[in-house]
Amino acid sequence: MLLFLSVPQPRPPGARTRVGAARVVRWRRQRLQQLRRLRGLLRGLRGRPEAGSRRRGRMALCGQAAGAASLPSELIVHIFSFLPAPDRLRASASCSHWRECLFYPALWPQLRICLRVSPAEQPRLEFLMRKCGWFVRELRVEFAAENYLSGGGGPGDGGGSDTGTGGEDVESLQLSTRWLEVLRTYLELVLCVLVSIRNNRNLQKFSLFGDISVLQQQGSLSSTYLSKVDPDGKKIKQIQQLFEEILSNSRQLKWLSCGFMLEIVTPTSLSSLPNSIANTMEHLSLLDNNVPGNSTLITAVELERFVNLRSLALDFCDFTAEMARVLTDSNHVPLQRLSLLVHNASVMHKSLDNMPNDEHWKALLRKSASLRVYIMAFDIKSEDMLKILKPSIPLERIHFDSYITCVSGAIVDLISRQYDKFLTHFILMNDVIDTSGFPDLSDNRNEDPLVLLAWRCTKLSLLAVHGYTVWAHNLIAIARLRGSDLKVLEVTEESIDFDQGELADQDVDPVHNLIEQVSLGLGQSWHAVMDIESLSVFTEPNRHFYREMQSFSEDI
Repeated sequence: MLLFLSVPQPRPPGARTRVGAARVVRWRRQRLQQLRRLRGLLRGLRGRPEAGSRRRGRMALCGQAAGAASLPSELIVHIFSFLPAPDRLRASASCSHWRECLFYPALWPQLRICLRVSPAEQPRLEFLMRKCGWFVRELRVEFAAENYLSGGGGPGDGGGSDTGTGGEDVESLQLSTRWLEVLRTYLELVLCVLVSIRNNRNLQKFSLFGDISVLQQQGSLSSTYLSKVDPDGKKIKQIQQLFEEILSNSRQLKWLSCGFMLEIVTPTSLSSLPNSIANTMEHLSLLDNNVPGNSTLITAVELERFVNLRSLALDFCDFTAEMARVLTDSNHVPLQRLSLLVHNASVMHKSLDNMPNDEHWKALLRKSASLRVYIMAFDIKSEDMLKILKPSIPLERIHFDSYITCVSGAIVDLISRQYDKFLTHFILMNDVIDTSGFPDLSDNRNEDPLVLLAWRCTKLSLLAVHGYTVWAHNLIAIARLRGSDLKVLEVTEESIDFDQGELADQDVDPVHNLIEQVSLGLGQSWHAVMDIESLSVFTEPNRHFYREMQSFSEDI
C-alpha cells in the first residue's frame, strides 16, 4: 500500500469554503473506503486473508462488496490481460462476474484452436465460439482426426477385397463405423465454426486447416462414405453457403487461408467477396481442396481484383501463365511470397501445359526482387519435376514427400545448381514400409547429391532426410561444409548407413564417432532422430507444410 500512499494527493475542490470542507470530508471518506476494498482484494489474491476466516477471503474474491465486484470491469479486464489464454479459460470458471469480464472482446483479439475430430470436442468448441466467434479478429482452426484411425487404412480399404474370415468382416465393419463417425463429427465441427462467425464484421485473418489426408485414399474421398453421412448433400451445401456468407459480410478481411479442407471452397466462393475487400486482401491461400476435374478455385480474371496481394498459395496446376502475367501488371503490388502445392492427384487430372515458363518467372522477379517460392511435392515423377523446376524460379524452400515415387539424385543435383542463391530449406521424405531397402541418391555418381547441395547452397539452414540412405561420412561432410549456418539437421536413425571399413574398426565406435564429428562440424550438440513420431515434418507432412506456409507468408 506504500505505492498508493506515496502518490501526491490533489487538493479537493472548494476546500477553503465551509461547504467545501464538507465535500473534503466526503471525498476523503470515499477514498479511504476504496483503499480498504483494494487492500482486501490484494490480500485475497496473495492468499493471505485478514484476521477473519479463509471463507471470508474466498467470498471477497468471488464478488462480494469488498472484493473484485467493487472494482471497475475495465480494471479487471486489464489485470487478466496478462494471463495466457489457457489460464483465462480456467479463471472463467470461478464466478459469473469473472466469466463476464474474461470474455471481453479486448482479451481475445486472436483465437488459435487445434481440434481432434472427436465428439468430445464439440461442446467445448460450441462454448468457445459462442463467446468469441462474433468479435474475434484473427481465427485459426486446425482439424485433426484421431490417431487410431490413421493406422487402420482408408475409407476404401477392404471395399474391393474378398470376404475372408468372419473376424475380418467384423473388423471391416467396425472400421467402416468409425470412419462414418469421423466424417459426421468433422462436418458438425466445421458447421459450428462457420455459424459462430457468419456475422463477424471484425474478422481480419481467417485460416482453416482440415487434415483430410486420413479421410482420403490416394487423394480422393470415398463418395460412398460421404453419401452415407450426408445423403442429400444438405450439410455440404450449408457449409459452402456459410463460407460464402462470411466472405460477403466481411469488412476488414486481410488474410484468407483454407487448406486441405473437405468440400468447403467452390470455384464460385470468391465471387461473393466484395470488391472493396478483394482490393485490400494481402494473403490468399487455397490448397488441395479436392476440386474434381479441371475446375480451379480461382481464375486469372478473378485474381485481377486482388491488386494488393503480397502472398499467394495455390495448387501448382492452378497457377497458370496467365496468372503470372496478371501479377506482373503495373496496378498490382509486388508479390513477395508464393507457395505452390504439387500433388500427383492434380497432375493426373490437370495438365502442366499452362504453367508459367522461364520468361514468366523472370518477369515476376523483375516486378519483385524479393519474391520467394515454397514448393511442396507429393509423389511427383522425376520427368514432371524436370518440367516444373524452371531455372528462374526464386526457390527458397522445397519439400518432397513420397509414398510410391522416389526422388532421383539428378533432381537433387539440379536443385543445388539452379537455386544455390536462394535455397534455405530442403526436406526429403520417403514414407516406405520396407526399411531394408532405402534408395541411395549417390548410386552411380562420383559425389553424393546431398553433399553437393550443402556445398553449393550457401544459405541452406534446414536439411531433413528420412527414407533415403545417408552415408555417415557424407553426413559429416555436410556438417563441416555448412557449419553453424545449418541450424537444423534432422536425419532419422534408420536412414544412416556406415561403410564396411567403419564397422570393421573395433577401436572406434562408429555411432559415437558420427555424433561427435557432426556435433563438432555444426558447433552444437547433434543426435540422429530416434523417434520419428516426435517430428511433424515426417509424420504429418500436410500439417507441417501448412504451418510452414503460414509462417513463410507472415515473414514479409
